[in-house]
Amino acid sequence: MSGTRPGRTLLRQEVVEGIKRYILDERLRPGDPLPTEPALCEALGASRSSVREAVKILAALDIVEVRHGHGTYVGRLSLSALVESLTFRGLLSPDDDFQVMADLVDVRELFERGMADRIISSLSTEQLDTLDGLVATMRATGAGDGHGFVAADRSFHALLVAPLGNDLIGQLSMAFWDVYTIVAPHLDGFTHADETATVAAHQNIVDAARAGDVVAFLKALDDHYAPVRRRIAEARSRGAAPA
Repeated sequence: MSGTRPGRTLLRQEVVEGIKRYILDERLRPGDPLPTEPALCEALGASRSSVREAVKILAALDIVEVRHGHGTYVGRLSLSALVESLTFRGLLSPDDDFQVMADLVDVRELFERGMADRIISSLSTEQLDTLDGLVATMRATGAGDGHGFVAADRSFHALLVAPLGNDLIGQLSMAFWDVYTIVAPHLDGFTHADETATVAAHQNIVDAARAGDVVAFLKALDDHYAPVRRRIAEARSRGAAPA
């Protein structure tokens, strides 16, 4: 890393930007093929090594996808790199852990509250029945089960925003859970009363959506996220307390 010459780094970044510009200028979509490596070298005026390095960078960001033996294609353009960055940040420091968690709670609730009307109008009867089933799983397994309770909760919120058809919202919502698996061992204080309230809040979310009651839906979201925020705040306070 320290041996990389500044000029070489600049050229590599220029090639990265050149490939991105090509995708935009040609209005390519995920799955569309990119020119061959020699064609990219000629079009960008770059060496083969610079193009290969640029492609590796873009592949890590899911902007391009290299299919060995077939060529290079426009990637899925997912948030996988962002999710990976958030989860790795959570591993580095407990303080970052709790901050990332708190930020994601805000973002996830913002989506669900801001899209309440659309969520309620978009959920089908079958999806509402599935949400009911997930709440029943949470009630039957209990938080003490660990994986089953959390998995049902995760599936619940994934399905809640799925009808919106917005991949960005869906991926950010699920990023919460990837970070949660790291943070959860440090979050104490989830009592039986909290478990009961959590299950009830999820059931109220479904009932409100089924009834088309936006006010009740928003109230149920408040009831759901309040205990989560409390546990994060308490965990951060414990971490800040003098030994």
